[in-house]
Amino acid sequence: MLPDGGGDDEERWLAEGIAGVQQNAFYMHRALDSNNLKDALKYSAQMLSELRTSRLSPHKYYELYMRAFDEMRKLEMFFREETRRGSCSVVDLYELVQHAGNVLPRLYLLCTVGSVYIKSKEAPAKDVLKDLVEMCRGIQHPLRGLFLRSYLSQISRDKLPDIGSEYEGDADSINDAVEFVLQNFIEMNKLWVRMQHQGPVREKDKRGKERNELRDLVGKNLHVLSQIEGVDLEMYKENVLPRISEQVVNCKDDLAQFYLMDCIIQVFPDEYHLQTLETLLSAFPQLQPSVDIKTVLSQLMDRLSNYAATSPEVLPEFLQVEAFAKFSNAIGKVIEAQVDMPVVGAVTLYVSLLTFTLRVHPDRLDYVDQVLGACVKKLSGKEKLEDSRATKQIVALLSAPLEKYSNIVTALELSNYPRVMDYLDNATTKVMALVIIQSIMKNTTCISTSDKIEALFDLIKGLIKDMDGAQDDELDEEDFKEEQNSVARLIHMLHNDDHDEMLKILCTVQKHILQGGPKRLPFTVPSLVFSALKLVRRLQGQDGDVTGEEVPATPKKIFQILHQTIEALQCIPCPELSLRLYLQCAEAANDCDLEPVAYEFFTQAFILYEEEIADSKAQITALHLIIGTLQRMNIFGVENRDTLTHKTTGYSAKLLKKPDQCRAVYACSHLFWTDDQDGIMDGER
Repeated sequence: MLPDGGGDDEERWLAEGIAGVQQNAFYMHRALDSNNLKDALKYSAQMLSELRTSRLSPHKYYELYMRAFDEMRKLEMFFREETRRGSCSVVDLYELVQHAGNVLPRLYLLCTVGSVYIKSKEAPAKDVLKDLVEMCRGIQHPLRGLFLRSYLSQISRDKLPDIGSEYEGDADSINDAVEFVLQNFIEMNKLWVRMQHQGPVREKDKRGKERNELRDLVGKNLHVLSQIEGVDLEMYKENVLPRISEQVVNCKDDLAQFYLMDCIIQVFPDEYHLQTLETLLSAFPQLQPSVDIKTVLSQLMDRLSNYAATSPEVLPEFLQVEAFAKFSNAIGKVIEAQVDMPVVGAVTLYVSLLTFTLRVHPDRLDYVDQVLGACVKKLSGKEKLEDSRATKQIVALLSAPLEKYSNIVTALELSNYPRVMDYLDNATTKVMALVIIQSIMKNTTCISTSDKIEALFDLIKGLIKDMDGAQDDELDEEDFKEEQNSVARLIHMLHNDDHDEMLKILCTVQKHILQGGPKRLPFTVPSLVFSALKLVRRLQGQDGDVTGEEVPATPKKIFQILHQTIEALQCIPCPELSLRLYLQCAEAANDCDLEPVAYEFFTQAFILYEEEIADSKAQITALHLIIGTLQRMNIFGVENRDTLTHKTTGYSAKLLKKPDQCRAVYACSHLFWTDDQDGIMDGER
């Protein structure tokens, strides 16, 4: 469309054009001052002839146009004054300007006089506007035609035969006003689209940028339409939207389709969009595959969800027009029509739909689950997502219900929630698991049934066990500790006042964390042990048989579970931690008057000491723990106590260094003299 030329050439051409405008404007003003209409028209036509250039880019052409536009406003004021004084009738003037030699200056002058003609009310506004919009078809050069029609739009926008306007005519005048703006819009869009197909292929990108600079000239028509008072919902629904949609779809240009759909959404009222959803959404699947539909659709859903949030009284209308079903159906059709749409585009659409659903229908969990299900369907047949942008959108999709409901229990009711998570890679699964745990911590959510905990641990399995192909060795040590500490904190938050249900919860947690492998168990087992011991304290004094599966919660049953759990810890090996946990359990058994259980835990602690703890410092620490715990025990009979005491004293005497032996044996002396009521006071020993 434009000749090749450097920036300097274009600046020179612009300077020449501006100089021509200024020179002819000077002579035009002299003619105006002397009331010489003939010369004024002659020089104004010569001034406007500068706009016939094809050598300028849209940006530079706009500068030249604005210089001429300013002068034309002065000429319009002169014409108005002349007709008011009666020096020349507006009808004669309208005829006179049509004798200009070149078509472009002629049409600019015709539009200018047409504005005065409408203002004079000597002819109906609709007739003049119809004549002007038809006449402008004389310019088919895209750039010149766009600016000419933009000029027509600008001078006529305050002279449309609208309701309440001074130019309002008969009952059909609103239709005429709408028809004028629509016709101008359609012609401008055709010119705008045609720009893309002119000039060499190598300059296609350059033309795309230039067209982008001109888009507001076309979009202003839609803004004018939205400002017409007479365009009510009925007219918008029956006439305006179908005509605009038809033009958008038929132009088959990706830039035009994206921009104009965005314009429709932005300029017309939300209530119109809500009542015409079906018509508006039906256009989306027909757009070009290269159009960024996800952005436009997302903006529409955002607008309507904001509308629902700011005007709660309109919520019944959303249900009445079945907004969710229409959006869901439209997104399905768009994804179906655009077979090459990347996964990130489809997931982004579902994120927007979910956001819309959570804001407009927060009580409809079935809608939320439906969105997640549709996402699963789109992802089905694919491996784990490797596209980081798609992964980010999946995280947004999964995080939205957590943020809205502030309660993971609600998310656990969504059957498709874990199915969406399955498509995340191992690293992102961990990130999502941490988000879930942080949500529980932040909202102090109480998860109180074993079924819910089973579902929860399935969601956070990335933190609890090694995933297929996961390389935990590559994970930063600090990050790993933080992850496992989060799981440990989570275990402490699981609670149910019903003892039997709490026991089921502990069994569920045990089943999952024992799959964690040697690196995780030292973090998670202590939390489970202390949660179980809390339940033991609540059950203190109860007893019962521990055989069978469905048994009531009793201390014996729980100690059995604890024994299995700590045994798993021994396999790592992690002897110091195991020994501490055995001693904690022994002390709890003491409080429950279960001597055989307490003795068994001590026996296990001694075996660990003998077989696993070789470091002398670790032995000293372990011995002092054993002595301290044994001193607090008051359940053992004489024989059992003597056995444990003698073993402890024997270990003390075998320590490597004499000072350590002395301290340990001295500590053992306290085992032979206790001050409680059943105390042992063996002074000789």
